[in-house]
Amino acid sequence: MSAIRIFTCLFLLLLTTKVSAQEFEVTVTGKGKPILLFPGFASTAEVYQGITADLSANYEVHSFTFAGFGQLAPISFPWLPKIKNAISAYVKTNHLIKPILIGHSLGGVLGLWLVSEEPETFSRLIVIDALPATGALMIPNFKAENMIYESPYNKRLLEMSDQDFKKMADQMAQSMSLNKEMHEQLSNRIIMSDRKTFVYGYTDFLKLDLRDQLSTIVIPVNILAATHPYGKSVAESNYRGQYKNLKNYTLNFAENSGHFIMYDNPEWLLTQIKSELNIK
Repeated sequence: MSAIRIFTCLFLLLLTTKVSAQEFEVTVTGKGKPILLFPGFASTAEVYQGITADLSANYEVHSFTFAGFGQLAPISFPWLPKIKNAISAYVKTNHLIKPILIGHSLGGVLGLWLVSEEPETFSRLIVIDALPATGALMIPNFKAENMIYESPYNKRLLEMSDQDFKKMADQMAQSMSLNKEMHEQLSNRIIMSDRKTFVYGYTDFLKLDLRDQLSTIVIPVNILAATHPYGKSVAESNYRGQYKNLKNYTLNFAENSGHFIMYDNPEWLLTQIKSELNIK
């Protein structure tokens, strides 16, 4: 590591603070215009470790970890609406002026939800591999009202043995990243999650359908999407179809990359984000 890089990291450490609420923990690094980093489902702020230092050199970066994930205590349900409302309150309480939102997966959906309801509060949204209606992609004949907590599938997950849950977590990790070195970390994050948050929180996630609400978004939205496992043509069809009501967006694909683009193609992701933010 170069002397300049070491100095930058040490300097940013001096500018780091932590903010805690029931719904999340936030690590604040750097100075400047605020950026809010939202991780995906069962992930923590650690997922952005590779880009936080670069962004913090130019911005005040607020890196979130949500309740029930990592080491954070769970909250009552419905989980996702409480997270969204708490983020909105956090922005107002801390007087964050026109923050930029960057969100991966669930975090990208949260970003879409926030900017669709508060179009004048935020200045830009960067979505990393996220669709406005994930449930519609995964479930045939999808209807949001059919997504309920007390389902046979949820009951099975809640009653699953630790051993079986680990097997499921391992399979999920392998499907979400092509980088084998990261599979254990991804699996461990799932296993560390509060089980009820993992089950019922995912129901909240799948239930959310923002496709019609996209028409209220007025700020620029940059979508960075993966091509694996469907291939670029199928992925692009899915994205164009679900985002058809969004007026102002760009869509770029990370070739040969799974859902965790930050692990499969980190340099491409950082380059795209810095380009969108005009960081040299």
